[in-house]
Amino acid sequence: MSDSGASPLSALIARHDGHLPRYTSYPTAPNFSSSIGADAYAQWLRATSLEQPLSLYIHVPFCDRLCLYCGCNTSVVRLESSRLAYGKLLMREIGMVADALPGRGRIAQIHWGGGTPTSLPAQSLVSIMDAIRGRFDLEPGAEIAIEIDPVNLPQDRLPALRAMGVTRASLGVQDFNTDVQRAIGRAQSLEETRACLKQLRDIGIASLNLDLMYGLPHQSVDSVKATARAVLELAPERIAVFGYAHVPWMKKHQMLIAEDSLPDAMARFAQQEAIGDVLRSQGGYQAVGLDHFALPGDALTAAAETGALHRNFQGYTTDSAPTLIGIGASAIGNLQQGYAQNAARVPDYGAAIGANRFAVTRGVALSDEDRLRRSMIEQIMCGGDVDPKASALHYLGRADALDGSIAAMEALEADGFVARDGTRWRVTERGRPFMRQVAATFDAYLGQGATSRRYARAV
Repeated sequence: MSDSGASPLSALIARHDGHLPRYTSYPTAPNFSSSIGADAYAQWLRATSLEQPLSLYIHVPFCDRLCLYCGCNTSVVRLESSRLAYGKLLMREIGMVADALPGRGRIAQIHWGGGTPTSLPAQSLVSIMDAIRGRFDLEPGAEIAIEIDPVNLPQDRLPALRAMGVTRASLGVQDFNTDVQRAIGRAQSLEETRACLKQLRDIGIASLNLDLMYGLPHQSVDSVKATARAVLELAPERIAVFGYAHVPWMKKHQMLIAEDSLPDAMARFAQQEAIGDVLRSQGGYQAVGLDHFALPGDALTAAAETGALHRNFQGYTTDSAPTLIGIGASAIGNLQQGYAQNAARVPDYGAAIGANRFAVTRGVALSDEDRLRRSMIEQIMCGGDVDPKASALHYLGRADALDGSIAAMEALEADGFVARDGTRWRVTERGRPFMRQVAATFDAYLGQGATSRRYARAV
């Protein structure tokens, strides 16, 4: 597996590095087109089956500070009036969706993402949740999750979060090293983070998630280990560990990060492995999928153990609802017919919703083959095993429909990333860090016009 004196691991990393989708959807967002718009979306909503619960994703594209590493659709907005106006748009879109559905939907999960959702005024947050409850029924035990910046959580947001019924909160940490924080424009102390977690626990939020990153400027194995050990002191139920995606051609603010300060692929891999080792061996966390960790007994761990784990735009989830409705600028919905994404710019989104038109500007209608390949990719990314021939027979009536992908899997078998038993394949522990490479063998869109520069680093 090596040449020119390279070690087997370095040779593997060199061969499999590059750019690949994170596979939070399939087809992935770069393959969406303007062929799906507001009219198609309205038709899809009207035809939505309500036999099973729905999920909502609410996007708030505002922050109180702009971190240099960020790849999200967000901006710094100071005016309270602008935030209030956006909240009213969200409520209007919620009403439009409810009107278009063939009946009163039941909600199993609500995820507030961004940006920083708590940048909305407290009254907006509560009013939006009231609007949802007025038009939908929440399932007993419905999860209401929200993303929070620990450094910017005004005190009046705490009673608002309680009134909203938030059950889970996700807080960004990334790294506690001050040199790294200075390079990414995100100052945040361990003490500030601990104080925020305590406030959230005190208002009854029982499930907390912290986000860490590797591949950031000036990070080292020792520094990420130190951050991981500090996070263990905070005892969150879940921890997500993401690789930094340096895409300055898409996110101009990332140009302020010096590329020569970024670790190479081998160093990124070592950092990822180091964080995982600390979380497992010192914290007792269990690995879930590619990049999540959860305590034993957590619902995410249980889902992984029972084969009930899913993956969507928010990462790994226990949400099994077949329909995810996106609300807000740039939000993506996953409906039974396909994916639909709202206009990314707030003015464009606001103009559409203000005119009582859906703001969808792009998407993709799923074919049976898309559904087959999406099923394979999700199963792989969730750490399970797959039977391509049985699945191909189920979806398309042809057991040989994925033979090309099977041939590509055989090459990964030689690297030890996958193992097979008859017609079934499973990702090995060695292959866990390379799940995206395994999933990519089922991606029929790679190399068909969507440039790899739209994707994150594969290692």
